[in-house]
Amino acid sequence: MTPNLILFFFVIVYLLQSAFCIWLEILNRRRLARQGREVPEPMKGFIDEDKLDRITAYSVEKSRVFVFEKTVGDAILFGIILFGPFNYLAGCLSALGIPFVWAGLIFFLFLGLVFFVMGLPFDYYQTFSVEERYGFNRSDLRTWVADKVKEALLSTALLVVLLGPVLWAIRAFPNYWWFWGFVIASVVQLVLVVLYPVLIAPIFNKFEPLQDDTLARHVKEMAQDVGMRTKGIFQMDAGKRSTHSNAYFAGLGKARRIVLFDTLLNSLSHEEILGVLAHEMGHFKLKHILKSYLAGQAIMFVGFYLTYLMLNWDLPYQAFGFDPSQSYAVFFLVGIFWRRLGFFLRPLYMIFSRRAERQADLFAVRLRQNAQPLGTALKKMAEQNLSNLNPHPVYVWFYYSHPPFLERITMLENYGRNVEGRNLQ
Repeated sequence: MTPNLILFFFVIVYLLQSAFCIWLEILNRRRLARQGREVPEPMKGFIDEDKLDRITAYSVEKSRVFVFEKTVGDAILFGIILFGPFNYLAGCLSALGIPFVWAGLIFFLFLGLVFFVMGLPFDYYQTFSVEERYGFNRSDLRTWVADKVKEALLSTALLVVLLGPVLWAIRAFPNYWWFWGFVIASVVQLVLVVLYPVLIAPIFNKFEPLQDDTLARHVKEMAQDVGMRTKGIFQMDAGKRSTHSNAYFAGLGKARRIVLFDTLLNSLSHEEILGVLAHEMGHFKLKHILKSYLAGQAIMFVGFYLTYLMLNWDLPYQAFGFDPSQSYAVFFLVGIFWRRLGFFLRPLYMIFSRRAERQADLFAVRLRQNAQPLGTALKKMAEQNLSNLNPHPVYVWFYYSHPPFLERITMLENYGRNVEGRNLQ
């Protein structure tokens, strides 16, 4: 294999992934145009034809913004890598005699800043044009700017905390840095899981104990039934930025928190909220979170080792014109390559993820002994969030970690009827 072949293979994977993502969006929009005109049977009574048209328009507009942003971003990154700026930046850092770890951090931070700034107009348009027109945005310019500053500072801190030790390991343990890099990344991940609910999330939102005492009591009882220990049940002021609704669990062990968006509390009944939380508790009880974490760790372990092999290979340096002392630049390139190549393996992960979501749905029905609350909650959330009710199957394979709403709702209704039939017998 020659350096030119390495470069050719990188370019092919890069462009193929970009083109495939755009094709998926076009494929999904065409399906919406064909099948997004009739209200599906399970959603009748929750949406009408006007609402369906609004859902279709929102899905199409989001897709167009995504395609434009990806096209521009991928083109700029492609130009930076192949037409000089990438090599010029690494050359300047070497010429200045900056130590390896600091040079690597500056290299990553500078490129991160470029793409952060480049993404601001798209995020602004998405927030104050698309989300505003469809009634989701509640943020103002001051809040948006403050969020972006916080995101930039937080991302910088996390990059330094994670990448700094990894770059140090590359120099300190040239033959085993991949192992220590994996250990460092794993430790940082665990620390972030613990710190996120108590230090990171409160930077952006206000959290307070759930004010509905009756609902809080029912949630605690349900958590005890499944053996889940929690630090508390909190409501989050998500409504100050968006009307989108959700709920999630954060933290580990006794530090685990149950968090409900205030928008969810305002739109669902107690039984429906308990159905949603029972689904999340199903992930805990069925050990989906643990299994996903272990699978992710195994993939990361292999990824670090393969990256180590690539950095010890002369051809990538020759192909892109870097000196071996600039391995941080090749480290960046290899990361891009794995991410783009790994995109085509996403369906494998998504299959297991959707399977876990189905299992959690059925667990919630058994726990609550009723399929209707969760099913009704999903219908309301689909209507309120203007969720695409007719995604293309191929699009689902690549992007949907959850089964589409109609599939979940139909499964719950069928399961509920079967259970009622057995009970009647």
